[in-house]
Amino acid sequence: MDLPGFGATPAPQTPIGAREYASLLLPVLDEFDAPPLVVGHSFGGRVAVCLAAEYPGRVAGLLVTGSPLLRLAPAKNPPLAYRLARRLNKYGLVSDGSIEAMKKKRGSADYRAATGVMRDVLVKVVNEEYRDELSRLAGPIHLLWGSEDREVPVVVARESARLVTESGGIASVEVVEGVGHMLPIQDPDSLRNAVAKMLR
Repeated sequence: MDLPGFGATPAPQTPIGAREYASLLLPVLDEFDAPPLVVGHSFGGRVAVCLAAEYPGRVAGLLVTGSPLLRLAPAKNPPLAYRLARRLNKYGLVSDGSIEAMKKKRGSADYRAATGVMRDVLVKVVNEEYRDELSRLAGPIHLLWGSEDREVPVVVARESARLVTESGGIASVEVVEGVGHMLPIQDPDSLRNAVAKMLR
């Protein structure tokens, strides 16, 4: 399924976050006879957690991989040179092209690839955190993680599971050795097996 701004689906009109993306999935849930198991990787995992927390009766459970659900370290301030360039840009002393080049140099691969409203969506979502949603999960959540995930380390999965269980929810963590962030592509069998277990 392509979320707005991904694949064949047009981008949203304005920047929205994972919580708003979750509400857009309600018509899809209406197509099921019973609440489904929702699987989300990375950005999709953010949306899945928001969906299950906000509409608990509509989701039977979650399987999430490589999703940045928590920020475990404070956000770093941009370098002084970049902050100075942004200020000078406001006064027309540094060109928009120079600012764009600096953004592309500093940003992640996803940020560099994004354009227009989708870049604003990415910035919005990167600054979100889902502690509240994790503490409200009613159904089970299985966090399937690659041991070599450098984008979202395993500690995020473990801390997310702790927040769920401390609030009385059901959470489990499974680490797949030798696999990085793109677990669904690098080891689809582990994902398939995890789905099958949750559907039993």
